[in-house]
Amino acid sequence: MIQKSFVMMKPDAVQRRLMGKVLSRFEEKGLQIVAMKLIQVDEELAKTHYGEHSEKPFFKDLVSYITSSPALAMVIQGEEAIPVIRKIVGATNPQEADCGTIRGDYGMDTGRNIIHASDAPESAEREIALWFNEDEICEYSIVDNAWILESIKNYIFN
Repeated sequence: MIQKSFVMMKPDAVQRRLMGKVLSRFEEKGLQIVAMKLIQVDEELAKTHYGEHSEKPFFKDLVSYITSSPALAMVIQGEEAIPVIRKIVGATNPQEADCGTIRGDYGMDTGRNIIHASDAPESAEREIALWFNEDEICEYSIVDNAWILESIKNYIFN
Protein backbone atom coordinates (compact mmCIF):
# COMPACT_ATOMS: atom_id res chain seq x y z
CA MET A 1 0.00 0.00 0.00
CA ILE A 2 1.37 3.40 -0.99
CA GLN A 3 1.62 5.72 2.03
CA LYS A 4 2.73 9.27 2.67
CA SER A 5 4.74 10.15 5.76
CA PHE A 6 5.97 13.38 7.31
CA VAL A 7 9.71 13.54 7.91
CA MET A 8 11.65 16.44 9.38
CA MET A 9 15.39 16.87 9.54
CA LYS A 10 15.84 18.72 12.79
CA PRO A 11 18.12 21.73 13.39
CA ASP A 12 21.08 19.52 14.30
CA ALA A 13 20.93 17.83 10.88
CA VAL A 14 20.80 21.24 9.17
CA GLN A 15 23.62 22.72 11.28
CA ARG A 16 25.83 19.66 10.79
CA ARG A 17 25.29 19.78 6.99
CA LEU A 18 23.79 16.30 6.90
CA MET A 19 20.71 17.09 4.79
CA GLY A 20 22.09 15.62 1.55
CA LYS A 21 23.37 12.45 3.19
CA VAL A 22 20.10 11.88 5.04
CA LEU A 23 17.93 12.67 2.01
CA SER A 24 19.91 10.21 -0.11
CA ARG A 25 19.00 7.37 2.30
CA PHE A 26 15.32 7.73 1.41
CA GLU A 27 15.87 8.17 -2.31
CA GLU A 28 18.29 5.26 -2.55
CA LYS A 29 15.71 3.03 -0.84
CA GLY A 30 13.24 3.88 -3.61
CA LEU A 31 11.04 6.31 -1.69
CA GLN A 32 9.74 9.43 -3.40
CA ILE A 33 10.04 12.99 -2.09
CA VAL A 34 6.71 14.69 -2.91
CA ALA A 35 7.15 17.87 -0.84
CA MET A 36 10.09 19.58 0.83
CA LYS A 37 10.87 22.95 2.36
CA LEU A 38 13.50 24.49 4.58
CA ILE A 39 11.63 26.28 7.34
CA GLN A 40 12.44 28.36 10.38
CA VAL A 41 9.97 26.75 12.78
CA ASP A 42 8.09 29.26 14.91
CA GLU A 43 7.02 28.62 18.50
CA GLU A 44 3.33 28.14 17.65
CA LEU A 45 4.07 25.43 15.05
CA ALA A 46 6.56 23.74 17.39
CA LYS A 47 4.06 23.66 20.26
CA THR A 48 1.32 22.30 18.01
CA HIS A 49 3.55 19.66 16.43
CA TYR A 50 4.86 18.43 19.80
CA GLY A 51 1.57 19.00 21.64
CA GLU A 52 1.42 15.40 22.90
CA HIS A 53 4.50 16.18 25.01
CA SER A 54 3.21 19.46 26.46
CA GLU A 55 2.99 18.11 30.02
CA LYS A 56 6.41 16.48 29.97
CA PRO A 57 9.41 18.13 31.66
CA PHE A 58 11.42 18.32 28.40
CA PHE A 59 8.70 20.14 26.40
CA LYS A 60 10.11 23.65 26.86
CA ASP A 61 13.60 22.51 25.83
CA LEU A 62 12.16 20.64 22.83
CA VAL A 63 10.34 23.74 21.59
CA SER A 64 13.46 25.86 22.13
CA TYR A 65 15.60 23.38 20.22
CA ILE A 66 13.28 22.92 17.24
CA THR A 67 12.94 26.70 16.81
CA SER A 68 16.69 27.38 17.21
CA SER A 69 17.62 26.91 13.54
CA PRO A 70 15.91 25.92 10.29
CA ALA A 71 14.53 22.42 9.82
CA LEU A 72 13.90 20.56 6.57
CA ALA A 73 10.28 19.40 6.39
CA MET A 74 9.33 16.72 3.87
CA VAL A 75 6.54 14.49 2.70
CA ILE A 76 7.88 11.15 1.54
CA GLN A 77 5.81 8.59 -0.33
CA GLY A 78 6.24 4.93 -1.10
CA GLU A 79 5.15 1.35 -0.57
CA GLU A 80 4.54 0.96 3.20
CA ALA A 81 6.44 4.24 3.60
CA ILE A 82 5.72 4.77 7.31
CA PRO A 83 7.30 1.55 8.66
CA VAL A 84 10.06 1.64 6.02
CA ILE A 85 11.01 5.20 6.98
CA ARG A 86 10.91 4.37 10.69
CA LYS A 87 13.33 1.51 10.07
CA ILE A 88 15.69 3.77 8.09
CA VAL A 89 15.51 6.43 10.85
CA GLY A 90 16.22 4.04 13.76
CA ALA A 91 15.38 4.09 17.45
CA THR A 92 14.58 7.43 19.12
CA ASN A 93 17.63 7.11 21.37
CA PRO A 94 20.61 7.11 19.00
CA GLN A 95 22.64 5.04 21.45
CA GLU A 96 20.07 2.25 20.99
CA ALA A 97 19.70 2.74 17.23
CA ASP A 98 21.26 0.14 14.95
CA CYS A 99 24.33 1.04 12.95
CA GLY A 100 23.22 1.78 9.41
CA THR A 101 20.20 3.79 10.54
CA ILE A 102 20.22 7.59 10.38
CA ARG A 103 20.18 7.99 14.16
CA GLY A 104 22.61 5.12 14.67
CA ASP A 105 25.09 6.65 12.26
CA TYR A 106 24.74 10.36 13.04
CA GLY A 107 23.21 10.75 16.50
CA MET A 108 24.63 10.50 20.01
CA ASP A 109 21.87 11.95 22.20
CA THR A 110 18.07 11.63 22.30
CA GLY A 111 17.75 15.42 22.51
CA ARG A 112 19.76 15.79 19.30
CA ASN A 113 18.62 12.80 17.30
CA ILE A 114 18.76 14.34 13.81
CA ILE A 115 15.31 13.49 12.48
CA HIS A 116 11.58 13.06 13.12
CA ALA A 117 9.34 10.65 11.22
CA SER A 118 5.62 9.96 11.60
CA ASP A 119 4.95 6.78 13.55
CA ALA A 120 1.48 5.87 12.20
CA PRO A 121 -0.90 6.76 9.35
CA GLU A 122 -2.94 8.98 11.69
CA SER A 123 0.08 10.98 12.87
CA ALA A 124 1.37 11.22 9.29
CA GLU A 125 -1.92 12.69 8.11
CA ARG A 126 -2.01 15.18 11.01
CA GLU A 127 1.62 16.21 10.63
CA ILE A 128 1.49 16.58 6.85
CA ALA A 129 -1.56 18.85 7.17
CA LEU A 130 0.18 20.86 9.87
CA TRP A 131 3.34 21.50 7.86
CA PHE A 132 2.12 21.57 4.24
CA ASN A 133 -0.78 22.94 2.22
CA GLU A 134 -2.27 20.49 -0.26
CA ASP A 135 -0.94 22.52 -3.20
CA GLU A 136 2.63 22.08 -1.92
CA ILE A 137 2.50 18.29 -2.33
CA CYS A 138 3.42 17.10 -5.82
CA GLU A 139 1.94 14.07 -7.50
CA TYR A 140 4.26 12.65 -10.14
CA SER A 141 5.53 9.33 -11.45
CA ILE A 142 9.07 8.09 -11.05
CA VAL A 143 10.31 6.21 -14.10
CA ASP A 144 12.32 3.68 -12.11
CA ASN A 145 9.38 2.51 -9.97
CA ALA A 146 9.02 -0.61 -12.12
CA TRP A 147 12.54 -1.58 -11.08
CA ILE A 148 11.76 -0.95 -7.40
CA LEU A 149 8.19 -2.18 -6.97
CA GLU A 150 7.19 -5.54 -8.39
CA SER A 151 3.51 -4.64 -7.98
CA ILE A 152 3.69 -2.16 -10.88
CA LYS A 153 6.06 -3.98 -13.25
CA ASN A 154 3.24 -5.53 -15.27
CA TYR A 155 1.65 -2.13 -15.74
CA ILE A 156 4.79 -0.70 -17.29
CA PHE A 157 6.30 -3.73 -19.07
CA ASN A 158 3.13 -5.16 -20.65
